[in-house]
Amino acid sequence: MDDGARTTGAVPSRAPDLDPTAPPEAPEKVPEASEHVARAARRGRSRRLRRNRLLQGGVLLAILLLWWLITLLKLVDPLYLPSPLAVLRAFIDANRCLVIDEATGRTVCGVQNYYLWEHLIASLQRIGVGVALAAVLGVALGALMSMWEPANTAFAPLLNFLRALPPLGYIGLIIVWVGIGDTSKYLLLFLAAFPPIVIATIDGVRGVKEDYLSAARSMGADSSQMARFVVLPAATASIFSGVRLAVGFAWTTVVAAELNNGIPGIGGLAYISGTQLNTALTIACIIVIGLVALALDGVIRWVGDRLVPWHGKV
Repeated sequence: MDDGARTTGAVPSRAPDLDPTAPPEAPEKVPEASEHVARAARRGRSRRLRRNRLLQGGVLLAILLLWWLITLLKLVDPLYLPSPLAVLRAFIDANRCLVIDEATGRTVCGVQNYYLWEHLIASLQRIGVGVALAAVLGVALGALMSMWEPANTAFAPLLNFLRALPPLGYIGLIIVWVGIGDTSKYLLLFLAAFPPIVIATIDGVRGVKEDYLSAARSMGADSSQMARFVVLPAATASIFSGVRLAVGFAWTTVVAAELNNGIPGIGGLAYISGTQLNTALTIACIIVIGLVALALDGVIRWVGDRLVPWHGKV
């Protein structure tokens, strides 16, 4: 081949000249994208929450308007269905002192010598005692039944029998045994709250994952350490659910518990005002009972979320 001849091979391409003054390429903004997604999710939850609140408020307003319209048109005798204004007036009068004789200046405070809020506090105290006893004994018995099969065999039929009985079925027997004082009310509320706490404890302890127990054993944990650091934290969420149900059952039982010598007490006040045909005060008591039930349920849920933040995440 002639030395002057040139080979016509592929010429390697040169790398483009880099401008040292050019700004560097921006890295991918993964954290910012994740934050944007999180903000969008929060906005979506907030919108859903607002929609739900508006829907609930609209339903409540519609019920109040229908109630007001029925009483305005006198479709129902006011003795049986007083107006919303009459119920509000009865609620206010039950929380203040009224002059019943201007000549002598005699006044009456509240209803049955107690303000309505004092009746409510008395009922809450009774429920607190009954549910507290049920929680202590119920968690202990539930843990025993879940870990020792003979105890489960012995007590399960009695527990199911007690759970099936309505409180009104044995309130007369309880009064015969312990009288009409507060002891009978504590016992009745205890019996209403006891079964759901026991059942929830059994489900919580038996629902502990075997992987958790095996991991604790592999690290040398003894029985007491496993119960304290593995079983109890894992079962706490279920126990709180049982307490929440127990408070609901006890609150619905408060009227039955206060049928006899239930003053002071919101259930006793509702019962007595009904027998006296004071329908406005009876409805006011019912509304208070319902609102307090919602508040108690919300408080228990909030406490459970704070004490068991890992529930549903592990």
